[in-house]
Amino acid sequence: MPAFTAPDGTSLAYHVTGDGPPLVCLPGGPMQDSVYLGDLGGLTARRTVVRLDLRGTGGSAVPEDTASYRCDRQVGDVEALRAELGLERMDLLAHCAGANLAALYTARHPERVRRLALVTPSVFAVGLRITAEDRLETARLRRDEPWFAAAYASLEAITGGRATAGDWDAAAPFWYGRWDDGARAFRAAEQRLRNDEAAALYAADGAFDPDATRAALAAFPSPVLVLTGEYDVAAPPRAMKEYADLFPRAEPVAQSGAGHVPWRDGPGRFASAVAGFLDETGGADGP
Repeated sequence: MPAFTAPDGTSLAYHVTGDGPPLVCLPGGPMQDSVYLGDLGGLTARRTVVRLDLRGTGGSAVPEDTASYRCDRQVGDVEALRAELGLERMDLLAHCAGANLAALYTARHPERVRRLALVTPSVFAVGLRITAEDRLETARLRRDEPWFAAAYASLEAITGGRATAGDWDAAAPFWYGRWDDGARAFRAAEQRLRNDEAAALYAADGAFDPDATRAALAAFPSPVLVLTGEYDVAAPPRAMKEYADLFPRAEPVAQSGAGHVPWRDGPGRFASAVAGFLDETGGADGP
C-alpha cells in the first residue's frame, strides 16, 4: 500500500480504490482502521476513494510521541496526504469521529477543501449538545423491533450516566438500520480494529476549541453535506440540522431506514446521495 511521511516523521498509509475523481476519506472510531469503510456502498464505482489510515491504525506506524494522537495534532497529517496526492483542492468525506478531524482541517485550510461530506458526524469539535431526549426520541422509532425493550433500557442507562459495560453491548442494535448477523459481525470487527490507546487520547484536553472552529466554519464558502441516518442515536437528525446550520452552504440529509453506518443500510441510496452532492460542479482539482 502507498505511504507518505507526516510532518513529525511518522509513516502513514493510505488505500486507493475505485474510479473517478479522488475523494479523501477520514475514518471514525475514533482511531479505527479505515478498512471498515469498505467501498462506501459502491461509491468506488463513481469515485477514486482514498482512505487514510490514521496514525497507529491499519498500515500506519505508531508515532514516537503518542500525544500526537490528539485530534488537532493530526490536521497536519491530512494536509500532508493532500500534498502527497498532488491536489490543490480536494473533496473530503469523514465518518463519525473523523468529522472532528475534518472540521478542524477545514477550519485551518478552507482553501484546500472543494466539497465536504460529513457522515453521521461527531460534534465535539464544534461544541454542539446532543441531549438524552434527542437520542431516546430517535430510538423510539424502533419500538416495534423484537429487541427494542432491552436495548432501550440500556440506552436509558447510557444517556442517564449510569451505564455498565453490558449496556453498551445491549444498546448496539440502535446503531444499525437492521440488527442482523451482518450488523453483529460488523460491530465485532469494529471493536477489533480500533486502537484503544489512541482513542483515549483523541479528545484529550486542548484538542478542541469549538468557538474558534465554529467561527471559521461560518466563513467556509464551499458546499457541505451533513448526512445522517433516520435511526442514528449517535447523530440524531435534529442535531445534524443544527450542525448544518453552522455553514453558509450546507445541506442536511437524513437517509431513511439507516443507522450510524448508512452505506451498509442502504448502499445505493448512500452512494447516490454522496456522489450526487460531489458531482454537482465536477471533480476535485488536479495538481
